[in-house]
Amino acid sequence: MTNSAAEIIREYGPFEGVDGVHGVTYDGTQVWFASGNKLHALDPASGKMVRAIDVAAHAGTAFDGKHLFQIAEDRIQKIDPQTGRVLNTIPAPGNGGDSGMAWAEGTLWVGQYRERKIHQIDPDTGKILRTIESNRFVTGVTWVDGELWHGTWENDESDIRRIDPQTGEALEKLALPAGSGVSGLESDGADQFFAGGGASGKVRAIRRPKRK
Repeated sequence: MTNSAAEIIREYGPFEGVDGVHGVTYDGTQVWFASGNKLHALDPASGKMVRAIDVAAHAGTAFDGKHLFQIAEDRIQKIDPQTGRVLNTIPAPGNGGDSGMAWAEGTLWVGQYRERKIHQIDPDTGKILRTIESNRFVTGVTWVDGELWHGTWENDESDIRRIDPQTGEALEKLALPAGSGVSGLESDGADQFFAGGGASGKVRAIRRPKRK
């Protein structure tokens, strides 16, 4: 496994009225993050909050190109980002022990925190299609260019790691500085990740390693 220090490009927040960040996604323009009872939209260029949706938002957040998906306790809500309306709900695979969510291949990928698992599920029914096992607590999930990455936070140590999507083997690790946790992870589709910072109330932009 390749080990290196995470290169933090920029920190956003903490933000007024936000006690913690519990899930992160990116819609191509705005970073969305969950804070418990709201979903917030952040402009990553200016660092300013641009809007918020009043909706239960306890863990992972994802975007499929049109809708937001948000874990709330033991369910996943499908949300219209324009109106804030919840369009559908499906059961979360971890039955409330879920943390981290991403959209890829027409499906949702959901972390099961303490079970150290990542489930691929049907976004319409919640049916588990397959399961990948990690060896660390899963606190965020994202796909970029066919690479599966997940955030970890365990025993006061946190990193972002690339794993083999078939075997779960850790291939590459970006270690966060001491005292910095990852609570939510999303790629911008290019050269950086956005990572939630848990109770710090921060969102961090972290450089994705370049490929040769």
